[in-house]
Amino acid sequence: MVKKFLVIQTASIGDVILATPVLEKLHAFFPEAQIDVLLKKGNESLFEAHPFISKLLIWDKSHKKYKNLLGLLFAIRDENYDALINIQRFATSGLLTAFSGAEYKAGFNKNPFSIFFNKRVRHTIKQGNKHETERNLELIKDLTDETNYPVRLYPTQADEAMMSQYKTVKYITISPASLWFTKQYPAEKWVEFINEIDPAYRIYFLGSKNDAEICERIISESSYNNSMNLAGKLRFLESASLMKNAIMNFVNDSAPMHLASAVNAPVTAIFCSTVPAFGFGPLSEKSHVVETRLPLDCRPCGLHGFNKCPERHFKCALTIDKKELLNQLK
Repeated sequence: MVKKFLVIQTASIGDVILATPVLEKLHAFFPEAQIDVLLKKGNESLFEAHPFISKLLIWDKSHKKYKNLLGLLFAIRDENYDALINIQRFATSGLLTAFSGAEYKAGFNKNPFSIFFNKRVRHTIKQGNKHETERNLELIKDLTDETNYPVRLYPTQADEAMMSQYKTVKYITISPASLWFTKQYPAEKWVEFINEIDPAYRIYFLGSKNDAEICERIISESSYNNSMNLAGKLRFLESASLMKNAIMNFVNDSAPMHLASAVNAPVTAIFCSTVPAFGFGPLSEKSHVVETRLPLDCRPCGLHGFNKCPERHFKCALTIDKKELLNQLK
């Protein structure tokens, strides 16, 4: 019987959220087991007061990265984990896994250290294959079964109380930014959309501190008066709490989409250069995907976004009709 697990996912916030079904399922099958999680520094607030996690191990990549990695290796070995589930595919996490001392080690075959794992799972991304959550759950199939589990985050009572002040009106949220230009619905298209929204709705703009500028630009260039820029002002779980009770949440193919899915919030996801068939689409019960209706030979142009359109026309975004977004408010 496995009594002590470590789950590793040191990638970005979206990838971490898509790893949460593994936590849900491990707890369901091993309710008495200790489940620890290793994350990169900056993502730990996602799991504040999480009911199934015993301990968070944090890797600070921004300062003395490899010295901190070595310290983590010693800490992991001291914990004597029975099973280590590595969802990250990079060599650093593979090294931690290979030398962890855990009896059972599972990870993806793309990891350079996977030769040292007991369980190696093929990680294949192609259109029409599996959702990323299903690929992640393959890692623990031998320990559990083949059923799927939901993405899930748990906003605290404090998060809910803090957000209650914004929930006294009928509202929607918009998360207009993305790390990649070609994944981001253009600011001028957002302006066109919100100019036709019923003024009875309040619009909350969400995102990181780096997204505050584009949110402010959209607000200032629009004629819509009932909006508020909350980008950079909320914690992850506060944003999730706010999304949960929105009439609709409008997002790109980016982390806010997964944040909405993690609280089963209604979501409309705009896919520009990428496609949901890669396995990273929204998972809420009330989900809608909006994408161009043009049969573009250049789309998708890659698994991830680019800093500029490779074809220089960006038709995958510019040809999306605002009516498809407005229809989600009817």
